[in-house]
Amino acid sequence: MTDQDSEVLTKLRALVGQPTGGTGLPTVAPDPVNQPMIRHWAHALADMNPVYLDPEFAASSRFGGIVSPPVMLQTWTMPSPKLEGIRERGGAPVEILSNPTAFLDEAGYTSTVATNSEFEIERYPRLGDVISSTSVFEEVSDEKKTALGTGFFLTWLITYTDQTGEVLGRQRFRVLRFRPAA
Repeated sequence: MTDQDSEVLTKLRALVGQPTGGTGLPTVAPDPVNQPMIRHWAHALADMNPVYLDPEFAASSRFGGIVSPPVMLQTWTMPSPKLEGIRERGGAPVEILSNPTAFLDEAGYTSTVATNSEFEIERYPRLGDVISSTSVFEEVSDEKKTALGTGFFLTWLITYTDQTGEVLGRQRFRVLRFRPAA
């Protein structure tokens, strides 16, 4: 490992526990959990679970009413995409106001690939819940050599809560930031 690579790893490890971007304030869903969005999701994914779609059935279930598919947690807090200037933002559908990993580009780790996403669900969102999320860097790997190139696996932890602060679930999202193989 070169001195530059060692410096990069030190900077990466300093991110652990820090917000993944911006102010560290929660991202609040633009809309409360609602039936039309649940219906669109259920039909798009062919998941016709009656606790998502049938008010009578859902009322008699352990949930006592309509609930959202739990892996929709991320969907509720997504901002509306801004497509103008998307190329200049590296393909990101939202404006990135501050990127704590910008130093990776400068060090040659210019490529990113998502590797996995894992959910832990505490409870299903209910109609009317206003969901918020906070995101912090959780883990940084040592430098790894992969078929795509040499780089670092970055994991961040997104915690989703309702309007009272109750944790609904957590998502671990992992990417590989790498120098493309020659």
